[in-house]
Amino acid sequence: MTLAEIFEKIVGSDAGVQFSAYDGSKAGSAGADIRIEVKSPQAVAYLAKAPGELGLARAYISGHLDVHGDMYTLLDRMWSLTLNDLPLSEKVAAIRSIGPKPLMMKAPLPPQEMRRSALARLGSRHAKQRDAEAIHHHYDVSNKFYEWVLGPSMAYTCAVFPTADATLEEAQHTKFDLVAKKLELKPGMRLLDVGCGWGGMVMHAAREYGVKGLGVTLSRQQAEWAQKAIAEAGLSELAEVRYMDYRDVAETGFDRVSSIGLTEHIGKEQLPSYFSFLYGKLKPGGRLLNHCITRPTGTEKTINKGGFINRYVFPDGELESVGHLVRQMEDIGYEIRHEENLREHYALTLREWCKNLDDHWDEAVAEVGMGTARVWRLYMAGCVVGFERNKVQLHQVLGIRLDDDASAQIPLRPSIDWP
Repeated sequence: MTLAEIFEKIVGSDAGVQFSAYDGSKAGSAGADIRIEVKSPQAVAYLAKAPGELGLARAYISGHLDVHGDMYTLLDRMWSLTLNDLPLSEKVAAIRSIGPKPLMMKAPLPPQEMRRSALARLGSRHAKQRDAEAIHHHYDVSNKFYEWVLGPSMAYTCAVFPTADATLEEAQHTKFDLVAKKLELKPGMRLLDVGCGWGGMVMHAAREYGVKGLGVTLSRQQAEWAQKAIAEAGLSELAEVRYMDYRDVAETGFDRVSSIGLTEHIGKEQLPSYFSFLYGKLKPGGRLLNHCITRPTGTEKTINKGGFINRYVFPDGELESVGHLVRQMEDIGYEIRHEENLREHYALTLREWCKNLDDHWDEAVAEVGMGTARVWRLYMAGCVVGFERNKVQLHQVLGIRLDDDASAQIPLRPSIDWP
């Protein structure tokens, strides 16, 4: 069995992929639009040390394995295939064909991988210092890089596409406005936006609704970018972004709270204290809009410690089902008034981000390095497949802190046509 044939066995002979390897071997579908090139024995060493997605990712990120063609198409075709599908006899045959040398080689971790030992030194999962490092790892890549990938809105959360042909900017504006309308923002209100990113929500609330908004983020680069953007937009009297942990916000009495893309970083054990903290920031009759990625059911693991996403993208990230989130909110005291799944919209959003990265590939590589650019290419394309195949979802949940008379302070019917 040649090296190319071994990789064909791993990916699947009917995946429509061509394979070539450093030993000169070829396999797979001749003339296919996707080709995997195994460039060195180091790629085999990575796969031997970590069979499955993590080993393949390490080989690709480190440059010892190349993908020629569209990454999304490749991941979509090999979505359900793993090394565990190979019979033992074929695994033994593959080892014999490879020989002992690649299997005994050292396989140093790519520098883009977050070492679990480094996180452990910062405390238990979701301790403040550890959370700060996890956020720094992902969000402090480069503001210029994010500008290329996200576009002018600098919104790194699911957009809402009013039509299939809407632009990304139109869809991000629609998302912020949907949040604003669900919260029923009005001039003079005070909004707390936790995990505010580059300040998109607080700027939208200030500019479009005359709301005084405070955003907080654990990313210093995000905060600096947002502060500058707020000043340039002339919104400094209404909008503010601070570099701080949301748990350190001292102010209370907010009319509204938005949490757009933060809950994924909170952790299952911390959810009660998270929702309780936000509940305490609201006035009676106040509203919380929670927008986050979720698992489709409560049966999946909330965190995959050995997976590519956890090691390279969102260290310590945990995804719950929407049912679990709703129950936590209800148990704190929120009355749930609206919920919707925007799964398809996130697939469309990610497609736009993938296109933006491809359009700025050379600049992105020059800015953050080939390894980091490859992490993002792999991560975002994989997420498109995940949302399309209902492996992950995106939910918005609207909760209300009732007033002392158990009134939700909302009209009998909402003033907008919610989906």
